[in-house]
Amino acid sequence: MKSKLLLFDGHSMANRAFYGIPLLTNKEGVYTNAVYGFLNILLSIIEKEKPDYLGVAFDVSAPTFRHEFSAEYKGNRKGMPQELRPQIPLIKQVLEAMSIHMLEKPGFEADDVLGTLAKSAEKEGMEVVVVSGDRDLFQITSDHIQIKIPRTKKTGTEIESFFAKDVEATYGVTPIQFIDVKGLMGDTSDNIKGVPGIGEKTAIKLIQEYGSMENLLDHVSELKQKKLKENLVAYSQDARDSKMLATIVCEVPLNYKWDDFHYDLTLSEEAYDLLKNLEFKSLLNRLPRQAQERQEKEKEVNISRWEFLELKKFIEEQKDKEVVVTYFIEESKWGFGIATQEEIAYFEVGPQNEQMQKLLKTFFEDKCYPKIIHDSKKLKHLLYPYGINIEGVCFDPFIAAYLLYPTESSYAMEVIEEHLLGSETLASEETLLGKGKNKKSWMDLEEGVRLNYFGRAAALLWACYPLLKEKIVQENMEELFYTIELPLIEVLFSMEIQGISVDKERLMAYGKELDIRIEDLTKTIYEEVGEAFNINSPKQLGSILFEKLNLPVIKKTKTGYSTAAEVLETLQKEYPIVAKILEYRQYIKLKSTYVDGLMAVLDEQHKIHSTFNQTITATGRLSSTEPNLQNIPVKFEMGKKIRGMFIPSSKDYIFLDGDYSQIELRVLAHMAQDEVLINAFKENIDIHKLTASQVFHIPFNQVTPLQRSNAKAVNFGIIYGIGAFSLSEDLKISTKEAQIYIDGYFEKYPQVKAYLEECIALAMKKGYVTTLFNRKREIPEILASNYNMREFGKRVAMNTPIQGTSADIIKIAMVKVYQRLKKEKRKSRLILTVHDELLIEAHLTEVEAVKKLLKEEMEQAVKLLVPLEVEVHSGENWLEVK
Repeated sequence: MKSKLLLFDGHSMANRAFYGIPLLTNKEGVYTNAVYGFLNILLSIIEKEKPDYLGVAFDVSAPTFRHEFSAEYKGNRKGMPQELRPQIPLIKQVLEAMSIHMLEKPGFEADDVLGTLAKSAEKEGMEVVVVSGDRDLFQITSDHIQIKIPRTKKTGTEIESFFAKDVEATYGVTPIQFIDVKGLMGDTSDNIKGVPGIGEKTAIKLIQEYGSMENLLDHVSELKQKKLKENLVAYSQDARDSKMLATIVCEVPLNYKWDDFHYDLTLSEEAYDLLKNLEFKSLLNRLPRQAQERQEKEKEVNISRWEFLELKKFIEEQKDKEVVVTYFIEESKWGFGIATQEEIAYFEVGPQNEQMQKLLKTFFEDKCYPKIIHDSKKLKHLLYPYGINIEGVCFDPFIAAYLLYPTESSYAMEVIEEHLLGSETLASEETLLGKGKNKKSWMDLEEGVRLNYFGRAAALLWACYPLLKEKIVQENMEELFYTIELPLIEVLFSMEIQGISVDKERLMAYGKELDIRIEDLTKTIYEEVGEAFNINSPKQLGSILFEKLNLPVIKKTKTGYSTAAEVLETLQKEYPIVAKILEYRQYIKLKSTYVDGLMAVLDEQHKIHSTFNQTITATGRLSSTEPNLQNIPVKFEMGKKIRGMFIPSSKDYIFLDGDYSQIELRVLAHMAQDEVLINAFKENIDIHKLTASQVFHIPFNQVTPLQRSNAKAVNFGIIYGIGAFSLSEDLKISTKEAQIYIDGYFEKYPQVKAYLEECIALAMKKGYVTTLFNRKREIPEILASNYNMREFGKRVAMNTPIQGTSADIIKIAMVKVYQRLKKEKRKSRLILTVHDELLIEAHLTEVEAVKKLLKEEMEQAVKLLVPLEVEVHSGENWLEVK
């Protein structure tokens, strides 16, 4: 079997990664997105290709022979973005730490180095794969040299592959002729002139006919097109020079031996520490590591193995003393790590061991044992089926870490260790158990491994606990953590256990109704188009709409015509067929996402138990998964019907829905301290009508419904940092008119403008913004050199304090409502939150009292400069209360 050489174009791939992944920084503010994307592509291709040899070529900053030949060569290139520039040496530092061979040669470009290595390796009988974003390298392809062009996107990396035959099939010319094509057409990105008036199609056609540029120039007189002939004569030297500049040199004098290209992805301590400092958790989990240092550190922890008597003694003596608990719960065995001031221990319990279970029930349900539990809601769920509740959780490091490090993708124990102790001695669960289909259970591991992991995890959390507490104080987050987020754990657990009932029969009938509508629409679309096709296929749909029916092309993608929603929405008014396709899509989504999706998660009692995620969003808003109940559609009639299928669990209950009125605008009025807005809310004036009156310069009582609607879009758009273009799209007006609206708004609400500008200024100075309750969100994008990134950062800086504060308020209301229902021993229960509303399943004997309770607690959740207003509605299903 032939050896395989894998070569990387360093600068090209760093550039691709930088633009393909949103701007990232580590906690020290070091930009990392290009490094992360580069390594991801590198590892993915290594895993797929399994090369024997590996190398990365870089450009040098000094001029090359091409620059000396042509002063204009690459003269139009913009400077490297300031966020990317420091990442190039960082990529090299990582590669060096990983012992991956790098090459560069003064006077030449990376393409020349890659071409030289590839051709040399081919001569020695190797298969070669070159990874680059530069199509110039197509000229070196052969039967044994393949070029891969990755495209980095948020959803992953897509790769195009080209051997010589693929270049010929795609472009109609051989790899060598590809150079002639470039010489004729030039290359604007490299500032290579070519011949005026010759584009790619013409250049390919000419080379196909004449074989080479030189032969073409020798037979110019045969050409019939006058202008083409004149240009080829006048610019023949430019054509020859352009071909020279585009030709990759495959004989660069390099000093190397193939042994240098051997590699081993096992991370040294230096490489591990570097990747850890860059906060590349997923990459660390993906790569093996030299384990000697971790093994040394693991010897430092002394963990006791407890049985029944030791646990009994601990429970008798531990009252009123803080204790860390780590855990796993599986059907055959439960395991717990314990850490206190005095000792670290581990014990296991069989579910049939009634004596041990009784001890555990005493411990967990007694508030006199202050417990520190990482992700305590998860443990509540694990113990719930066994009749064990958890009381007395005084601290949850999982939630504390989310508040302190809101940009992390994980708040696992090893992540907390790294932040607070500067090390990562604790293996991740994924390292021990694996993932996916091959994931092991804890009982698949040896008992010694379990004892070591959960005991060490408990010791780790005990060490981190005081540091987390101190940081919460330093960041002025005591109220946010102790009175909002920590009590919210119990509220969310209760809502998840309670669930919400669904009328299964109605849902099934609704599904059948959708099937009929989908079938009827499909037939109608086929009849109008004149043929059957796959309506769900963007490619087939694009072909039908823009080729067969000749509809105007709004947007093209790399794979063909765009049939995205915004494109079809632009066309639907003039073309009824497009409106039918959009309607078809709505029904398909309703059927697959909501009917089929909800049916899949119904339990035996026809209830849905969604999970409310407390540590996902950067703004502090709760998210809902499995299923996502926050996305139940309400904008069109068939979608609204879904809400009507959510019903109380029995005829003894009805729904009560409390919904904040314009909470984000009220928060804006408070935070901006704008007198006009404040007075309007205090006097209960229609805020949208007032804005219309102010901005459009018309008397309040003469505002039309359309003007009020437009003003509403301005009011809410301002919160989200809307620009004139977006507002013009929303209101179907000109950009100029939209800008007049925005300018008029800020003229009448000057304090709002001053406040939003202050948010941006603070974010640029500090790198983050905070809510009213000191929830923090970091915004590295606001200092980006890229205009779009920077504008995005500004919008986030304006919106986060408002949206985040609104999220905090709804959480406070949830805690207050839940606790009051519990204190008054009501049968009614809080079962759902969606955005700014709370849904209660109210017992018929308590409806009026609970209505009053819900309104009071929501409106009195916090004191602002303006009153909070809540509308409470009742109904026999979720649709009725809206």
